[in-house]
Amino acid sequence: MNSMQCCGDCFYQIHDTTWRDACGVFGIISPGTDDISRLCYFGLFALQHRGQESAGIAVGAGGEIDLHTGMGLTTQVFDDEDLARLQGDVALGHVRYSTMGSNVIENAQPFAAEHSSGPFAVAHNGNLVNARALRDRLEAAGTVFGATSDTEVLTQLIARSPQERLEDAIAEAMHEIEGAYSLGIITPDRLIAVRDPHGVRPLCIGRLNGDSWVIASETCALHTIGADYVREVEPGEIVTLTPGRMQSMQVIEPERKACCIFEFIYFARPDSHIYGRSIYQSRVRMGHMLAGQSPVEADMVMGVPETGIPHAVGFAEVSGIPFGEGFIKNRYIHRTFIKPSQRMRSLGVRMKLTPLREAVAGKRLVVVDDSIVRGTTTGPEIQLLREAGAREIHLRISCPPIKFPCFYGIDTSAGRSELIAARMNKEAIREHIGADSLDFLHLNNLVKAVGLPKGNFCTACFSNDYPIEVPEHLKVTKFDLEATKA
Repeated sequence: MNSMQCCGDCFYQIHDTTWRDACGVFGIISPGTDDISRLCYFGLFALQHRGQESAGIAVGAGGEIDLHTGMGLTTQVFDDEDLARLQGDVALGHVRYSTMGSNVIENAQPFAAEHSSGPFAVAHNGNLVNARALRDRLEAAGTVFGATSDTEVLTQLIARSPQERLEDAIAEAMHEIEGAYSLGIITPDRLIAVRDPHGVRPLCIGRLNGDSWVIASETCALHTIGADYVREVEPGEIVTLTPGRMQSMQVIEPERKACCIFEFIYFARPDSHIYGRSIYQSRVRMGHMLAGQSPVEADMVMGVPETGIPHAVGFAEVSGIPFGEGFIKNRYIHRTFIKPSQRMRSLGVRMKLTPLREAVAGKRLVVVDDSIVRGTTTGPEIQLLREAGAREIHLRISCPPIKFPCFYGIDTSAGRSELIAARMNKEAIREHIGADSLDFLHLNNLVKAVGLPKGNFCTACFSNDYPIEVPEHLKVTKFDLEATKA
């Protein structure tokens, strides 16, 4: 696939095979549970696909918040000793991809701060497009920043609010911040979930063992710890969770829903549900639509692991062409887009994927992938199949051409220069990557595959229709806040 990314402190570079969205947020309140940090750890493990650069857990109890963060995967950041130390009644975890702010320990989440009502911690998935303006204002008022993340800006905005209740301080901040945000927030005695008025990034609520509550970026994390799905956090809503009780405050009435449609194409785990729709089945239907839209004579349909596989299954079902495996993925290699240099991305393709020579040699292949962003890994993938003896390679992409950058928590550059579809037409892209034919799923067919109204989604990367205005002077880059760091 070709890629971009997201996170609550978001902006980074994209990998051509997948986008970098994400960041994952997981929270739990369960008083009397002696392994709450371990449950939070398991929830983060289920969300690891959303962020592989850093991880952290904050735990609240006894009027205080304890915090542990580190660089790397969840399994690298926490050991048994760390989890044993993090004892409390409520926990909040985060896995990060950097999209605003460098990949350094100072930017690892959650962020902890002190409000007049007491301590709190914040974990964020999304991107604030007016972070620089807010930071400048806070610095002018005397706030000292230690990181270069928009999540820290948001945290300090809440901390400095004159409102007596933390929820009112959050609501006040929601009227000032612009962009995409799904937030988990804890105090020593409660768990709070917040979602921006457009609902760009997912966030859901689950129930565990009767009186305990869980929030998570995806439903797959609920299932991991045995929690039952209750509902999604609504756009513009603050939900406060205490044992056995849920309180909702609709802060901003949504004018337009704009869930990122790439959650369905690539970001979310296939066993998750968003808007009540199965991610896996949506991807299979994308393959159905692609096969009907762009048929081709071939001997085998294959998907680029992992995300491309359900798309390819759908293509095979409708086309009648047998589905087969053409690549074996090294499961100990993480998504190649986490490497910041193109040289490392290119090496990552060969480290990550090995063609099955016996399966592809002499065959006409339909290769199905989820997206092309830069076009820099698709070419090497096709070359691998050529070297393995493939006779023809017909590439089918389960989304429209990506022509415009994302400012809501997906890792693309602010400009369009690195997006291959912004520079080349379809035929030029086909020639550049070395495929015998190429087609992209039409936007209307993509929406039909998900099965929800087009108005529920943000499709700006395809259409240039941005649901949240991004003025020219606010079109920041990943390192927009770096210059402000002492």
